[in-house]
Amino acid sequence: MLRSLDIRDILIIDRLELSLQPGLNVLTGETGAGKSILLDALGFVLGWRGRAELVREGAGQGEVTAEFDLPNGHPARAVLDDAGLPAEDTLILRRVNARDGRKTAWVNDRRVSGDVLRALSDALVELHGQQDDKGLLNPRAHRVLLDAFGEHDDLIARCRAAWRDLRAARKTLAEAEETVAALKADEEFLRHAVKELDELGPEQGEEAHLDKTRRLMQAADKIREDVSRAHIALSSDGAEGMMRNAERWLEGAAEASEGRLDDALAALSRALTELGEAEDGVARALDDLEVNPVELERIEERLFTMRGLHESTMCMLTN
Repeated sequence: MLRSLDIRDILIIDRLELSLQPGLNVLTGETGAGKSILLDALGFVLGWRGRAELVREGAGQGEVTAEFDLPNGHPARAVLDDAGLPAEDTLILRRVNARDGRKTAWVNDRRVSGDVLRALSDALVELHGQQDDKGLLNPRAHRVLLDAFGEHDDLIARCRAAWRDLRAARKTLAEAEETVAALKADEEFLRHAVKELDELGPEQGEEAHLDKTRRLMQAADKIREDVSRAHIALSSDGAEGMMRNAERWLEGAAEASEGRLDDALAALSRALTELGEAEDGVARALDDLEVNPVELERIEERLFTMRGLHESTMCMLTN
């Protein structure tokens, strides 16, 4: 039964606390006294669709709280059970209507939807008025009456439990299907990655070698100009030519120097030998620094493919 109704800032009501007692409770008054407002407030907290504007003028929000006794075996307990809400001896419904139209509801301090409130209202309240005979056309009422007449409480409980088990099984199945789908996607990815690796055929240490080669080729253009200048400086047009001239001039003067130029000529000969080796080394370096753009592109493409496969595979395995 309804034990109390607490109304705050609803329509013309500032604050009203209505306590009800067991038995018959009657509210009377003249037309316009506000009886329908109490019914509007009760309907609001039960999730009924009624007036669009319920908040009292000047208030930020309106609120209604209803307290019900909930004895064992009450039909509302089944509604609570279906909604996953705890059932206690006292049921407290609270609903708030903000000025912007947003509505929020709680059942025993657990937030719920309007559908749950309306399902509870069917079990908690019977509203009788004009044209009540239309309720006899509601198939849901027929089922309840037939079940009550046939005393099928045990069958209803078993059916409700079977329905809960079915929903749980469907949820478990859906989760399993999602897991299987994810595993299949991972399998397809791994198979594709293995195929690409087989086609790529990477060798041990190849990635590091490709990276080193790529960096050298990229740096070649930057250093080749200086190396080329050094080669010219060491060649016959540079240091070698000058040293050859010096050697020829010294050899021409050696006969008259009585051995004074022998050490200088020997040192110059050694220097020319070292200079020749230096020139050969610089020439080989110039050949190595000759960059083929097509080869550089091939190396970069292979290196990036290897790195991409490695990173994507590691990311998938980590997740």
